Amino acid sequence: MDEVALLTGLLEIYSPSGQEGAAVEYLVGQLRAAGLDADVDAAGNAVGACGQGAETVLLLGHIDTVPGFIPVTRDGDRLNGRGAVDAKGPLACFAAAAARIRSLALSRRVVVIGAVGEEGDSRGAHFVKDYYRPAFTIIGEPSGWERITLGYKGSAWFTYQVRRALAHTSTQAESACEAAVAYWNRVAEWAAARNAAQPRVFEQVSPTLRGMTSASDGFEEQAALRFGVRLPPGLEASALAEALAGLAGEAEVTLVEGVSAYRGDKNNPLVRAFLAAIRQAGGTPSFTVKSGTSDMNVVAPVWGTPIVAYGPGDSSLDHTPHEHILVSDYVRAVGALTSALTTLCA
Repeated sequence: MDEVALLTGLLEIYSPSGQEGAAVEYLVGQLRAAGLDADVDAAGNAVGACGQGAETVLLLGHIDTVPGFIPVTRDGDRLNGRGAVDAKGPLACFAAAAARIRSLALSRRVVVIGAVGEEGDSRGAHFVKDYYRPAFTIIGEPSGWERITLGYKGSAWFTYQVRRALAHTSTQAESACEAAVAYWNRVAEWAAARNAAQPRVFEQVSPTLRGMTSASDGFEEQAALRFGVRLPPGLEASALAEALAGLAGEAEVTLVEGVSAYRGDKNNPLVRAFLAAIRQAGGTPSFTVKSGTSDMNVVAPVWGTPIVAYGPGDSSLDHTPHEHILVSDYVRAVGALTSALTTLCA
């Protein structure tokens, strides 16, 4: 398998959430050509497997991207393209490492999944979580080839809607728009007060206003907000919804969806295998946690087994028009992951 060509080919196929079919077929074809058993599952995920044994090491990446095609070009060590970082780089790393160890006598089955919908409703991961029960799980997300991600914050999405009878401006009655602005200010103040005792971002509540609308029919005016909140460990979406509803008065606050934060253990065979593999590749391993969410939040609470996220790429480039990956880091990550899998499975 030409590992750089594999990644380049994935990047050249535009696959925003809901349009992953061509990329899935490409990856399945590449996995088959490398000697893995590969197919498309019932959810539309690309799946490749090798090795034997009752236990599974599951490498769960995602093949979809956010919208916005970036022309695939290479400038020396820099490979540009949508998904180079989030997260076709890590997914190609998974496929390449599995291809490298395919011919070894493996004591565990290695399964690589290119999941669909991670940037949307995580439908691919929701299917996977009920279908597998792996012994070890690696999530394909960028951390830099020397870093291991142990956890992700949770997230919750809300809508707020307020109605007011129309009144002449001379009455100085609070308008619906003013009520919505005042509510958002209360949310921000509530979060700031809660975060005052939490200096680490991973432990903080982080609200972000994403949409505002208003309307009037001549008798009543309405204002609506759409906002998201990043959740720290220990704060469930339902508890947050109760707190935010208490700030809303007579207005309506609705929890649209929510997923809990997750942080894994760092004293287990999976983590130890990565620490040794990164050192063997000449790196200095370190740990990190992320303020976003990933498919780890979906599968980890269900499986309850050792889990980390790993993959090449600078996560600060996620979703940006400047998304790119260093080919040298990608190749190092493939080598480190190959070594970790060999330790776990040989």
